[in-house]
Amino acid sequence: MDVAIDVRDLTKRYGDVLAVDHISFKVREGEIFGFLGPNGAGKTTTIRMLIGILRPDEGSAVVDGFDIVEDTLSVRERIGVVPEVSNAYVDFSAWENLMFIGELYGIPKSERVERAIRLLKDFGLYNVRDRIVKGFSKGMKERLLLCMALIADPDIIFLDEPTSGLDVESKWIVWDRIREENANGKTIFLSTHNMDEAQRLCHRIAIINHGRIAAIDTPEGLRAQSVELQCVEVTFNMPVDSKEFLRRGEISKISVSGRKVKIYTADPSSVIEFAVDYAKKRGLRILSLNTLLPSLEEVFLKLVRQHRGETV
Repeated sequence: MDVAIDVRDLTKRYGDVLAVDHISFKVREGEIFGFLGPNGAGKTTTIRMLIGILRPDEGSAVVDGFDIVEDTLSVRERIGVVPEVSNAYVDFSAWENLMFIGELYGIPKSERVERAIRLLKDFGLYNVRDRIVKGFSKGMKERLLLCMALIADPDIIFLDEPTSGLDVESKWIVWDRIREENANGKTIFLSTHNMDEAQRLCHRIAIINHGRIAAIDTPEGLRAQSVELQCVEVTFNMPVDSKEFLRRGEISKISVSGRKVKIYTADPSSVIEFAVDYAKKRGLRILSLNTLLPSLEEVFLKLVRQHRGETV
């Protein structure tokens, strides 16, 4: 598969602070690539370098075949961007914003009018197209930003925290459009700290913390790597004593809520055998038993803590 974004040892410093620390990764054409990390991890700084706003101190990156430093204008002509902070002109109407952006990209008037009508209808903004953006809600502004990013029909779309602070309905509208654009062949670079968003949308995820890449894999691959966080969830017909479970060497942690027991282990088969034997010896019945991979949130917290040098 062809590469849409190729990043090699990209680095950015702010004084004594190393915001992005020699990161390298590749984004494939046609994938939704998640860039997941806590606030201050280096996500926005990375995007600003990739779209040509910030100049890297070291390293290089190629976006859609063009070097971000040597061919910045060519990069900008081929991408759409939804920034972390709104760049819509608040004293313009939604329609005026789209016409202005379309003109900047050199789109013929008839074509940009057609695209603007379609986008505003798709995002539920057509009926408010003549309203001044200053009076828009956050969700409406975010949807307008997506319209502005899409009006030039870019090959690659950069989204920096596109659903932060949105209500549920607006979030689902944005998610559906991301999936639709990707289904139409667009490459999506999605920066987020929302684990649910990354799990639902992304084909692969890079986890960044303190400016360094902690891991890159599919959501399922990231979860499978952390076998010690696997969980056997057992529901008995009566409450049980968790102390007997903790005597097992293969059990790293246990939580009990009434009759439900969650047992964290790298060896679920052995734990299941023990739970069945435990129930038989005490005349208990097992009402349900499930083996669960760790959630993406658990994997994320583990990797972030490891990079901080904390005990996991």
